[in-house]
Amino acid sequence: MTFSPAQQPDFTRALDARLTGFLDEQLATVRAISPDAAELLVSIADLTRGGKRLRPLFAFWGAQAAGGEVSEDSIVGLGAGLELFQAAALIHDDIIDHSDTRRGAPSVHRRFEATHRAGGWDLDPADFGIASAVLAGDLALSLSEQAFAASAPLPRTRQIFDAMRLQVMAGQYLDVLEEQIGGARDPERAVEAARTVVRYKSAKYSVENPVLLGAAQAGASEELLRGLSAFALPLGEAFQLRDDELGVFGDPETTGKPAGDDLREGKRTVLVALTLRRADAAGRMALLDVLGDPRLDEAGVHAAREAMITSGARAEHEGIIDQLTRTAFEALEALAIPDAAREGLRAAGLAAVKRRA
Repeated sequence: MTFSPAQQPDFTRALDARLTGFLDEQLATVRAISPDAAELLVSIADLTRGGKRLRPLFAFWGAQAAGGEVSEDSIVGLGAGLELFQAAALIHDDIIDHSDTRRGAPSVHRRFEATHRAGGWDLDPADFGIASAVLAGDLALSLSEQAFAASAPLPRTRQIFDAMRLQVMAGQYLDVLEEQIGGARDPERAVEAARTVVRYKSAKYSVENPVLLGAAQAGASEELLRGLSAFALPLGEAFQLRDDELGVFGDPETTGKPAGDDLREGKRTVLVALTLRRADAAGRMALLDVLGDPRLDEAGVHAAREAMITSGARAEHEGIIDQLTRTAFEALEALAIPDAAREGLRAAGLAAVKRRA
């Protein structure tokens, strides 16, 4: 039995139930080792209860694009693997970026740090938080493989999943590298390097690979996979650029993260690179003065925003998002796929690039 396009809500409910049941089983196993270790699983379970299920939904519509010839159990298992992989990436990313919050709640390392403080334990609370979150992220990564393997992946699906994991790790390293290189990078090269980070750290694993995984599991031809990639990769890049824009200009009540958090973390995004390339000396100084400052206040955030706006960088950045979105939807229109799948991919794509959180 397979899901039909109209059964997207049923797929989401089945995915939620699968994740809950799977993590409950793992929690029982960990508790049998020691109740003290249960918080590792609980932190992962709490994190996976949030989110939009974006990646599983792209996999669902990828399967529909290929004809939907994949069992319900298989596509749900694939979605569970993607959600757990994202959880691992988020946990580790928040450690790297020193992020205090995630989805409106304390990030996992801050959660463990708070537990240490509340208990009045020995040694350093921050060290305990980081060590515990590293292990929670590693566990989520391991569980993602377990959930994915249970979906009985076809050989092509396995190849895509394995490539996705390598791409994300390489992209994450390049992100860290760019922050460290900082102003030593030539402005033109900085824009190019930031676009590479966007592609490999986020775009491929957020949109392109989920679509391809669903399609491959439904037996898609290589020609169809190439066509879907022509849609999904630029869409994924637009998705991440929108995320970067929200990291500076987003409403904290909507995004669940403090205003200007990406500036505090010193992220060398495309938006930052464009600003440094376009701004005058005063504008560049206004941005560089606050970039990477963990104590950045609202006045500093405002100064950075002004530099991005007055230099024209924000408008150029929005233009890139618009062009990538047009490219994606033009490629989608050219695909010989069922109309329901096209509409599903279009709706999911619009939700990804027009979002405010």
